[in-house]
Amino acid sequence: MDTKFDIVAAVDIGTTKIVAAVGRKYSDGRVELTGIEKSSSTGVKRGVVLNIEETVTGIKEAVKGLELRYDLRIADIYVGMSGYAMRSLTNSCYRFIESNNEISSFDLEQLLRESRRLSVEPGEKIIHVIPQDYSVDNQMKEKNPVGMAGNRLEGDFHVVIGREASFKNIEKCVTRAGLNLLGVIIEPLASSHAVISEEEKEAGVVVVDIGGGTTDVTLFYDGIIRHSSVIPFGGNVITNDIKEGCSVLFKQAEALKVKFGSAVAGMAREDMVVAIPGMPGWEPKEISLKNLASVIQARVEEIIEYVAYNIESSGYYEKLGAGIVITGGGALLKNLSHLFKLKTGLDVRMGRPDRFLGKDLLVDDDLAFYSTAAGLLVSGDLYIRKRPVAQKLFEEPELSEKDKERIISDKKSKKRQCQSTFRKKFKKEATHLTGSLFGKMSDGLSGFFDDKDVKM
Repeated sequence: MDTKFDIVAAVDIGTTKIVAAVGRKYSDGRVELTGIEKSSSTGVKRGVVLNIEETVTGIKEAVKGLELRYDLRIADIYVGMSGYAMRSLTNSCYRFIESNNEISSFDLEQLLRESRRLSVEPGEKIIHVIPQDYSVDNQMKEKNPVGMAGNRLEGDFHVVIGREASFKNIEKCVTRAGLNLLGVIIEPLASSHAVISEEEKEAGVVVVDIGGGTTDVTLFYDGIIRHSSVIPFGGNVITNDIKEGCSVLFKQAEALKVKFGSAVAGMAREDMVVAIPGMPGWEPKEISLKNLASVIQARVEEIIEYVAYNIESSGYYEKLGAGIVITGGGALLKNLSHLFKLKTGLDVRMGRPDRFLGKDLLVDDDLAFYSTAAGLLVSGDLYIRKRPVAQKLFEEPELSEKDKERIISDKKSKKRQCQSTFRKKFKKEATHLTGSLFGKMSDGLSGFFDDKDVKM
């Protein structure tokens, strides 16, 4: 087994928490998650940074805790990006191949660059351009057409677009926290790499990451991402509904949801109540678990409807052999998988980054909380734009050692000859200029003070 590895780190800036993660990335591509630390997030709403200072404080706290616990120094990080304003689309580009030439990786790179020239709305920025399929001369789709012969190459690309201001705010937070930003990856992609396998991507699967402020949806089929979207609400909306419906404080509503909440009201006991301590001078409040589940189910069904709409609009509903994988902190809600299966008709399972855990890593809470952070470590360098390689139009012939020595000797000889010619020319011109200058001056001054020209 290969023992050579690099230390990689990532930060997931979420609505309710900021998670810092560190791991080992081996030369064969394997990733092992070795450390996790989290802090509260108060400067982010629906995946968008609204308070720079509070977010910087949260990043510093999580990273510092990670450094102290595992005795290391973190300098470079990958960061996840989400937000209600993010959107995606499929863009197609084509280019013509010269006759008698085969398709090269340079042609694929040119198509990728062309797809980045897509016109976007003011204030928007292209975050990722991910290749999907290629077709040669309008024939069947291919994943890798390099080496094929043809005249017309066309490619389909999954383009993810976000707000440029959100991107810059993330950069600013990372810089102010004293860290170097290696790259920004959208969180739906990161979570997917942590919780699903290549076989599930091949069969067709939807990953639903339910966070505090947003719900991210990513669809894969035939091993390729086909659709991604961000639903602008998540677990915090459910908590707010409990707060309003049960007339309790927000932190009490969150505790009720986590400890006693259920996504299916029909599976909650009618004869059980929970007593919530009242404010000073007020009596405790009793809340029925049946009523609590009814409030939760109404909002969860709305989230599931949005997820189902995204699946149907993608056109891949009938091709999802692996069903739905739910993850994130919001996915820990009791009976949520059952409600998803009931409403969508698809198989559902919980997604956790178990296969990437290090042997010595101890995690107190459920692993679904850390799917995005683990996914950032796994996919950190997959979606970062690399500098394109220029194509060589004319290859230089390989020279023998004898020819190389001859060329070097000729260059030195020509250099000495040029230097000698330059010295002779400079000396000649300098002598001519000096003699000519004073000669002309003496000729001009020789008769200037002649007696016959002076009149008294």
